[in-house]
Amino acid sequence: MLQVWTGVECSIVRVKDAVRNQLVETGHFDRDGDLDLLAGLGVKTVRYPALWELVEAREGCDDWTWLDRRLGRLRELGISPIVGLLHHGSGPPWTHVLAPDFPDRLAAMAGRVARRYPWLKHFTPVNEPATTARMGGLYGKWIPHATDEATFLRMLAAQCRAVAKAMAAIRSVIPDAQLVQTEDFGRTFATQRLEYQAQYENERRWLTLDLLCGRVDDRHPFYARFLSSGVDPRHLRELAAAPCAPNIVAVDYYLTSDRFLDHRSSRYRDETPGGNGEDVYVDVAAVRFDAPADELGLESRLTEVWERYRLPVAAGEVHNGCTRDEQLRWFMEGWQAAQNCLAKGVDVRAVTAWALFGSFDWNSLMTRQDGYYECGVFDCRMTPPRRTVVAEAVSALAHGRTFTHPALDQTGWWRRPAPSVGPASGIVLQGVDPRMSVLNECCQNRRLRTVSVRRLPPHRILDDRWATIVLSGSAGSGGGDSFSLSVRYAAGGSLAFKIPRHLDWVAACNALLDHVVDGTRGQWELVSAEAANQYHIRQAGASQPALVQPVSQVQVP
Repeated sequence: MLQVWTGVECSIVRVKDAVRNQLVETGHFDRDGDLDLLAGLGVKTVRYPALWELVEAREGCDDWTWLDRRLGRLRELGISPIVGLLHHGSGPPWTHVLAPDFPDRLAAMAGRVARRYPWLKHFTPVNEPATTARMGGLYGKWIPHATDEATFLRMLAAQCRAVAKAMAAIRSVIPDAQLVQTEDFGRTFATQRLEYQAQYENERRWLTLDLLCGRVDDRHPFYARFLSSGVDPRHLRELAAAPCAPNIVAVDYYLTSDRFLDHRSSRYRDETPGGNGEDVYVDVAAVRFDAPADELGLESRLTEVWERYRLPVAAGEVHNGCTRDEQLRWFMEGWQAAQNCLAKGVDVRAVTAWALFGSFDWNSLMTRQDGYYECGVFDCRMTPPRRTVVAEAVSALAHGRTFTHPALDQTGWWRRPAPSVGPASGIVLQGVDPRMSVLNECCQNRRLRTVSVRRLPPHRILDDRWATIVLSGSAGSGGGDSFSLSVRYAAGGSLAFKIPRHLDWVAACNALLDHVVDGTRGQWELVSAEAANQYHIRQAGASQPALVQPVSQVQVP
């Protein structure tokens, strides 16, 4: 049976002199109650941090306080953690990935974790080694801020050696410990002129697994490149002689994972051209441009990994930093992709809803501190974090039930719109105020079906509509500093949403629609609202969390 997993975004990344710590920035580090929220979903497996940087911040001085409390609570709750030791990190400040003893140091840390928590079974010693090496070694975003292939390959070899050594140390204590290796295996497409570059990148994306599976010998297409980059051939021979093949390959897949290379740079005004020393080109998300649609997507990537390695696979991270309806569509598309893979014989174990409490500034790869928040399964912009409709989907699937929602009547923006087949549930917009026209346009942009009416009898809602939205009072001049929108749900209950007049109306509409999709009930005030769903709300006159009664329907298959 396909499982649903989830996980906590826990990157600790050094960017020049700054350290970005997602555990702290999302507040999860300080909220012990988050684990009870997780348990409320019914999920039994979670990717969870036991980060080296947290335990051994000072060399030789382990502090297990936080980890003892968190792992102990997960054990009490009956939730199995997939423990991560490094998540895009370089280790504590007194070391780094390219230090000669880095693999042995991480292995020593892994052994101490295993001895302290011998009941653990699943480990990810290093999250996404190739992705981390690309960010730090090829793109210069994170330390060591290099932009050359040689640094990339040295970083990758060091991390893979660290994984193998860490698992050996763990298995000396826990013989049946399982390696769950995460990586982004996005495929690169290109114009005909750049096909040679796409072929190179499509071979390069497999290096993490090729190294761990012992495939990088003197016949491998990257073997000579490793040696010319300064990688010790003895280290490659170590990996080839004693493979550390993953027990599960966790494929982390995003809308931006698949890439398209185009030498026609003038077509992309908002993109900065790059190149390889021979050609200048732009590197853009393939989903937006000329890549074949049937070769994109999680189903294709899971199938590729399975066919190449014949190892069990999982969707390791499924997240879309967008509006709530698009987040839900992306997650459910990922679930369906895994089901499709199962049907054709791929050994798929799970789909991971990422990330439990969202993340900050990933739109800039954490190189800027803008406070740009991407919501997760829970919205951590309030305390305690508020449960979203994605949480309802996760909970239904975790309990073996199917999940439906009116937003799923349409596809996400990355797919062609679905044709209308029979009646579809939508939103009634009541009133003729110009601002309701803007709200209707926001709904259309989000592929949320609507019908506009002048007036409905009191307390009436159309049978085939799941919510009715009414603007209370005039939106023109006067009438106070704010106005309210009321939402009545066909399933029962209502939402009163107060909006200050000075806020951008489009941003306010999109904030409201997130909460309509979530099925939020009660009285709420919008505190701030900006583009790209950057907003804050609070409960009117109280500090209690939202009472969320989702508009979804859960059915037993």
